[in-house]
Amino acid sequence: MAAPKKGRRSPGAQGRPGRALVGILVAMVALVGGMFLSGNTTPRLGIDLAGGTSFTLEAKNEPGKPNAITSANMDTAVNIMERRVNGLGVSEAEVQTQGSKHIIVNIPKGTDADQAREQVGTTAKLGFRPVLSIGDPKPTKDPGGVPKPNETPDKGDDGKKPPQGDKGDKDGDKGEGDSDKSDATKPTSTPTTQGRAVPSALRKAPTPTPTPTGDAPQKPTKEQADQAKQAEELQKQFAALDCTNPKARSAASSKAASRPTDQPIVACDRKGQAKFILGPVELEGDRVEDASAVFSAQGGSGWIVQLDFDGKGGKQFGQITGELAKQQSPQNQFGIVLDGEVASNAEVTFAIKGGKAEISGGFKQGEAEDLANILSYGSLPLTFDIVDETTVSSALGEEQLRAGLIAGAIGLALVILYMVIYYRGLALVAIASLAVSATLTYSLMVLLGEAIQFALNLPAVCGAIVAIGITADSFIVYFERVRDEIREGRTLRPAVQRGWPRARRTILVSDFVSFLAAAVLFIVTVGKVQGFAFTLGLTTLLDVVVVFFFTKPLMTILATRKFFATGHPWSGLDPKRLGAKPPLRSRRRPAAPADTKEA
Repeated sequence: MAAPKKGRRSPGAQGRPGRALVGILVAMVALVGGMFLSGNTTPRLGIDLAGGTSFTLEAKNEPGKPNAITSANMDTAVNIMERRVNGLGVSEAEVQTQGSKHIIVNIPKGTDADQAREQVGTTAKLGFRPVLSIGDPKPTKDPGGVPKPNETPDKGDDGKKPPQGDKGDKDGDKGEGDSDKSDATKPTSTPTTQGRAVPSALRKAPTPTPTPTGDAPQKPTKEQADQAKQAEELQKQFAALDCTNPKARSAASSKAASRPTDQPIVACDRKGQAKFILGPVELEGDRVEDASAVFSAQGGSGWIVQLDFDGKGGKQFGQITGELAKQQSPQNQFGIVLDGEVASNAEVTFAIKGGKAEISGGFKQGEAEDLANILSYGSLPLTFDIVDETTVSSALGEEQLRAGLIAGAIGLALVILYMVIYYRGLALVAIASLAVSATLTYSLMVLLGEAIQFALNLPAVCGAIVAIGITADSFIVYFERVRDEIREGRTLRPAVQRGWPRARRTILVSDFVSFLAAAVLFIVTVGKVQGFAFTLGLTTLLDVVVVFFFTKPLMTILATRKFFATGHPWSGLDPKRLGAKPPLRSRRRPAAPADTKEA
């Protein structure tokens, strides 16, 4: 028998199949162990199986801003929408980008769909508002005295008005209109932990009121009465607001976000550590051209946020900060308000001109970067259209899941039955391979649900069912190649080795086509169809892994066992049943007799 050529493995060489089996079993144990360590042993169910409402939103460029759809804007929109829908009391809402210009919002059952639609479809608004008062985040029983127009706001500890001194005389000497101008730009109330706001500071442009003459008490004008009523309502809201309660904080944010920009608001900060009465918007957020988080070693400032305004915004900011710098704390602060929440409140000590500003406040790196993103993208240059909305009841979702699982079980049973009838003993290899593939697929789906919020929806279940057939096809291709080699008269061990290269090429080409189809489907579609594509692509990759690192090594080991090697009738490799030719050795021509010399 001729020796094998150098550089090529002998047909009878077995390699190291044990190492491959150990490797895939270790990987399988690691994935299953990670699943149990994560504390979650069930896949994350999609909205169609758990029940609820799903929205698909498509971003649109606004006129004059053709390149507004960027990954940064889309990610910021996701963060804003997630805060909004979770502000509705939904703790399991899913908001994620799909492709370059789509956002999927999945809201579980028990949520008002109309309210959710309004929340996710509205562009975020950012504004700079002057701080009129700051208070403790917890509610107070007594909202405090509500100052009336032309009345000193604070009272002494004994409940009586403090005496009118030189200030009152000085104010009385002011000319007509000067007093009103002063009131409009400089609130005269003294803030406390409960907060007090002068009605004249609650408007952007108060109408001048003629100076009363004579000693007779003057009847308040309608405008003054409206201001006093508005101030009283704000004080009541301010006193009753509990910013430590997430639901109350969310309700206050929604209410503040819905108010006109020229009206004052009561709002909480994002962490629920303080509550505010804020004046009308003095500067819209779209005047911020850029904001960035940088680390400043000067003066030990640490992480700060640098702002760049456009030309008009820079002038407005300079005027606003100039006025605020003249006020007493906390009315020398402005609040940066996003969607009715105070993202930051900064104190102003001098007019900031030149269109640039810095915000410092002991930020951590993540906090500074988050605030910079809010300032840069809070007022998104995008609008969103809801292109798809689906509502699924939980009962229907459970019924669909049950039907999908039954269909999968039936499909798997039919595949196993076919394998047992047609391949007999080889069916054990197929069943073991399917079990390994199912374990890997299930554990990966559970872990991906925690890692990337992958949700198993009904199309994804269909993709997993289709994958059963794809995986079974790979086994059949390999088994048939081995049986073809046996039909040619080879024994099992060389048949396993010689059949593998041809089977490997076929399996790789077939799986590549399936994976390519899944990838194209995932890229060009949105919504639930991507769940089908993702599952199909994942199971196709796992099919390659299982066939290469489990099925092939297992067949190599079984080829050394007597039951399979001798072609037992129940092994599925019986040469007689396969119609095999005589063994190759018996078909070799006998050597020619040696020439003999005549005596």
